[in-house]
Amino acid sequence: MTTIAPITTEDRAEWDDLWSGYLSFYEEALDPATTDATFERLIDADSGVHGALARDESGTAVGIVHWLTHPSTWATTDYCYLEDLFVAPGVRGGGVGRALIAHVRAWAEQQGAAKVYWLTAETNTTARGLYDRLAARSGMIHYEIDLETGTEA
Repeated sequence: MTTIAPITTEDRAEWDDLWSGYLSFYEEALDPATTDATFERLIDADSGVHGALARDESGTAVGIVHWLTHPSTWATTDYCYLEDLFVAPGVRGGGVGRALIAHVRAWAEQQGAAKVYWLTAETNTTARGLYDRLAARSGMIHYEIDLETGTEA
């Protein structure tokens, strides 16, 4: 049985392990100051960034999810952006990802959000199998300009 609860200060070490796994999965490296700032936002109720930790029946942390809301020009209520989702490799396929998404969906519904949306890598075929069962693909293609590096193309 998976339990999901908001991330707290006491979860830092377990969150660090899962966050590190998430960054490794996407072959990303963040400086420690960014990781520290991210965790501080997650435990600050006023930051606008939310996070939850999934635990298995033995109490071991096995997944994380982070989300935020923002106004939309296409709706009268906010959209909920599920920014980060990671499940420990040893428990994938066991319902943890589904439970984390359901947690965010329930939260967003309670807040009156118009929708929940997220992005994933095209190569993330395992997760996409789940996502295709839970949500509709938007058909949109994601573009970005990295303002820190100035990378445009």
